[in-house]
Amino acid sequence: MSLPPHCHEHSTSTGTRRRPGNTLAPRNGHSDRLAFPHLFALCLGVAALLSPLAASARQVTDMIGRQIEVPENIERVLSTSPPLAALLYSLAPEKLVGLNLPLRPGDERYLPASLQELPLVGSVLGHGRALNSETVLQLRPDVALAWSGETIGSSDVEQVIRQFEKTGVPVFFIDLDNLAQWPAAFEMLGELLGRQARAAALANEIRKALEEVALAVDAVPEAQRPRVYYAQGPDGLATECHNSFHVEPIALAGGHNVHRCAPSSVMGMEKVSLEQVLAYDPEFIVVQDPVFLSRLDKAGGAWRNVRAVREGKILTVPRTPLNWLDRPPSFMRALGIRWLAGEFHPQRFQFHPRRTTREFYRLFFGVTPGEDDLDSLLATRVALPGDQHSHR
Repeated sequence: MSLPPHCHEHSTSTGTRRRPGNTLAPRNGHSDRLAFPHLFALCLGVAALLSPLAASARQVTDMIGRQIEVPENIERVLSTSPPLAALLYSLAPEKLVGLNLPLRPGDERYLPASLQELPLVGSVLGHGRALNSETVLQLRPDVALAWSGETIGSSDVEQVIRQFEKTGVPVFFIDLDNLAQWPAAFEMLGELLGRQARAAALANEIRKALEEVALAVDAVPEAQRPRVYYAQGPDGLATECHNSFHVEPIALAGGHNVHRCAPSSVMGMEKVSLEQVLAYDPEFIVVQDPVFLSRLDKAGGAWRNVRAVREGKILTVPRTPLNWLDRPPSFMRALGIRWLAGEFHPQRFQFHPRRTTREFYRLFFGVTPGEDDLDSLLATRVALPGDQHSHR
């Protein structure tokens, strides 16, 4: 048993303590001020009754070095962004209290039924609905998880800290800039939630994938790497700069991302013209939006002049229950880089699609895909009508 979140006094990284009082106003403009005349007296009374339970709390250190106080046994966890929810989907889905993004049709095949019953609460950073303080109080989490690292600016980190200080909910930051950080993220979250053995198994699988792919492709000179265009949006004309974290899997798998630039924002989706794509003349097109695939299948137009289209090297990214590459970036990249390395460098890296996918889903989701499931997941190679290249 614990105090209601708005009654807590929460220790911060600086050692200061907040008084019960007002919370931040949600982003929708409605105040969630705790304006109850006797709230402070009530909290003191409850605290007096429950003071013997204070020993059940413990001190932990998150991935940006902040010391926070959390319950000894954590049962309710709030994710503040989709990559953090992905950690919980695999490690401890029953502890998640809300969804950052809605589940898609087909996700129920691989995710626990309990997730389908959770409310959609939004995120602190990124696209979609904004998570506000009122929602946090209603969810009563024991701890909140927040994204940190070089991708997330220091001002955003401070904003999250201030928001959660005002709710009384401890916030635990996790670095998730790149795939190499996911093993440590799983291990630290495993320590926090008492799931050390499972976290170790998941972390080791990601490390194994990184090592296998690196061994096969890291020595390939840049000039010999296949030229790859990453097509996003319904028209295929949004992409990512080569050093954006959104396209990390292309580089890890030994591809050369053709759009060379500095990202204009963390969100990416840089706009380009079809003329630019034609000039790039990529050997592969990696497609994220099924709407673009549908348009390309029906018409093609000038796209048929792109080398990847002429040669039938259009790759559509598997996305159930999580995208294998991006949006959100997750542990699925450990499978995605194997898939891409097998496409980019079939002579150097042998990808066993059905076996590897089956084993990966069994480990991370506890579900073994059937043959029909694998047929659907692995229908990744697309050829336009009239091309000589078969679907795969």
